Amino acid sequence: MAKHGARISLIDLAKSYGNVVALHPTNLVIEPGEFFSIIGPSGSGKTTLLGAIAGFTPPSGGRIEVDGIDIAGLPPYHRNIGMVFQNYALFPHLSVFDNVAFPLKLRKLPRAVIAERVGAMLATVRLTQLAGRRPSQLSGGQQQRVALARAAVYAPRMLLMDEPLGALDKNLREEMQSEIKLFHRKISSTVLYVTHDQDEATAMSDRIAIMNGGRVAQCGAPRDLYEHPCSAFVASFLGGANLFKVTGIENRGSGAVSCRTAQDHVFDAVDPSSGSRSHTSYVLRVPAEVIEIAPAGGEVTAKEMNRAQGTVVDAIYTAGTFRYQVEIGPAEPVSVRRPATHRATMLAPGQKVAVWWPASSTLLIPET
Repeated sequence: MAKHGARISLIDLAKSYGNVVALHPTNLVIEPGEFFSIIGPSGSGKTTLLGAIAGFTPPSGGRIEVDGIDIAGLPPYHRNIGMVFQNYALFPHLSVFDNVAFPLKLRKLPRAVIAERVGAMLATVRLTQLAGRRPSQLSGGQQQRVALARAAVYAPRMLLMDEPLGALDKNLREEMQSEIKLFHRKISSTVLYVTHDQDEATAMSDRIAIMNGGRVAQCGAPRDLYEHPCSAFVASFLGGANLFKVTGIENRGSGAVSCRTAQDHVFDAVDPSSGSRSHTSYVLRVPAEVIEIAPAGGEVTAKEMNRAQGTVVDAIYTAGTFRYQVEIGPAEPVSVRRPATHRATMLAPGQKVAVWWPASSTLLIPET
């Protein structure tokens, strides 16, 4: 078992296909033992980045350092990297034991050593009793655990996971998220995890890099990314955020601003730049879960609140939550997400409502 993970440093790593730039020069440091996720829309460069680290995609330039040693020119089989794929890539004709033992047999380790390591790894993923079964006799979650065990059995200091839960249903995906986190704590390898699922990444990761157009748009801890997005793209990609186009900004001191929106609403907000704004266009970002809603005339009168009147255009109940779309202007829909408590009554489409939220939860951010 790996006692600690590797430090991965990407230094001006780039990839082009002729005139098409798939990955602009990228600099990232993934710390030893970190669970680091890469997310982004299709074509953002996340798969290219993972392929370059794994050795499947030769970079056009830059370095990939593992504990200070550049591995960019090494073939995949000399990089000592464990890999977990979306389709598991298990050998259907081999037992669970032999699937996990395969990397050790390639390395020509003694039988006794193989038996000891495979036994320990199967115990780690709680599959000891299923060692003699074939993959076709296992559930999707059990197959995923076999794939994890095989990737980690030879003690690589880093594990790459490419959409490993993409083939599972929602409930099993959530169960496997916990399994993978527990597995990571036990083996302590550095994990680089690529997924298209934002919720999956935020639930599992120490840090996340959000990619867009072959670049890292922002990198940080999940909570920091959600609460302090650096652009409208990051805020919208993480989901659950309302974005209002800003047409005018008035400084009020100490980082407080008053902003006029494209639909002529005026909302108070927080400016993280404290007035040193260098971009040409801005938006206000308001999380859907901080917005209160009530039938028109039922709003609170507390100070430091932004308020608007509108009409419910959509109302959905899902998993203990009321989700509303409220039209407060011709082109300013507001998403509201409220807990569906025992006594709460769901509002109906067409109903006139008031919405309000704290000025302290309203963030002024660059549009691009």
